[in-house]
Amino acid sequence: MHQLDHPRAGDALTTEPDDSAILRCLRERDRFLLTGHVRADGDCLGAQVALYHLLKALGKKVNIINPDPIADRYQFMTKDTPIGHWDTTKSDGGVGAFDVACLLDCAILERTGPMADRIRREKATICVVDHHQPSGAVPFDVEWIDPTAPASGVLVYRLAKKLGIELPRCALDAVFISLTTDTGWFKYSNTDRETLQSAADLVGAGVQPAAIFEKLYQQFPPEYPIGIGAALGTLRYEANGRLAVVMVRREELRKLNADLAETDDVLDILRSVSRVDVVLLFREPQLGRIKCSARSKGSLDVNALMKNFGGGGHMKAAGADLEGSMDAVVDRVVKAAVHTINAASK
Repeated sequence: MHQLDHPRAGDALTTEPDDSAILRCLRERDRFLLTGHVRADGDCLGAQVALYHLLKALGKKVNIINPDPIADRYQFMTKDTPIGHWDTTKSDGGVGAFDVACLLDCAILERTGPMADRIRREKATICVVDHHQPSGAVPFDVEWIDPTAPASGVLVYRLAKKLGIELPRCALDAVFISLTTDTGWFKYSNTDRETLQSAADLVGAGVQPAAIFEKLYQQFPPEYPIGIGAALGTLRYEANGRLAVVMVRREELRKLNADLAETDDVLDILRSVSRVDVVLLFREPQLGRIKCSARSKGSLDVNALMKNFGGGGHMKAAGADLEGSMDAVVDRVVKAAVHTINAASK
């Protein structure tokens, strides 16, 4: 779940990019690999599930293989859709053959982790369906990118309409998951007319928001609130209170028997503080590797900040994976954030 910031054209539905290449690709090619960024979130998975069923309706062979196993909170999405992950015991990761590699919610091949080299070796067509701002890198073979779209899943929903395909209920649920997780259940700045119109259409088609909310946000383990408390217990403010910083160490979570697989609740709490403009949350998925999640509720561009550390995202929601000890990484990123905040104040 990310707070986004996109260019808008008032409250009107925005003009779509040219769709001729993506539609031709979907119609004419036969074997599709669907993948996305590491630690796939609701939008990435929702877009994949929706595109999987769109392609199946076209009679295509389709596999979803992600860099990582699907998170527990999204396991219910596998009931009607097979979602695999990179198999380290097999030379090809268990991917198999494909004509088209379609990256969902991801426009940087390296963000697919171990999938990247496998995709390069196949020398297949690379297709991107994404709503992030293009990185400026060499374009892919086929790109369906619209930074004004509220979620990548909505782009797939548009394609289904263009092709006249009636998606099954599980795919409609998946589009709704994309839409709601990336708009923070309609409270972020990317909530526009298309967001609400699409949501209304999906509910009219049978999607049940309350049931989806329960599956996504009311199934956490008892250790989860303890993890939130552990994170908040490390809170410190920098830049005259405009920057909130928290860090979550593996050893501390282990000692407390705590869980913090999901960090958005912590980020939302810290953004609720009136003086805070930027939040940085550091966690340690494994020793020597630090994940930084950055959120902004003002005009400061955390996408630009995270790009300094090999990451990226959106203006108001971004992240980066860094190597090093927790203390060293926090020191580097916080110094850069404070410098950015102070420079913007001048």
